[in-house]
Amino acid sequence: MENNMGEVKKRYIVDEQNRRIAVQIDIEAFEKIEEILENYALVELMKENDEDDTLDLKTLRPTTKLWKERIESLSIERDS
Repeated sequence: MENNMGEVKKRYIVDEQNRRIAVQIDIEAFEKIEEILENYALVELMKENDEDDTLDLKTLRPTTKLWKERIESLSIERDS
């Protein structure tokens, strides 16, 4: 995935005029980049969160129960 310098190995896709139009990287490098971006976005979202936006346990329990029921129903439908 990375060479000794810590750089991602890239392979460029070129058009008929030899202009770079895309880049190809190893799946491991892509997954690591994706993870880093998702974590960064989550941290930024958490920083933006106002105290007024927090949920208390009374509010969260019904929502969690509803999602659990939906997931279970999807799982049952898929198994059928």
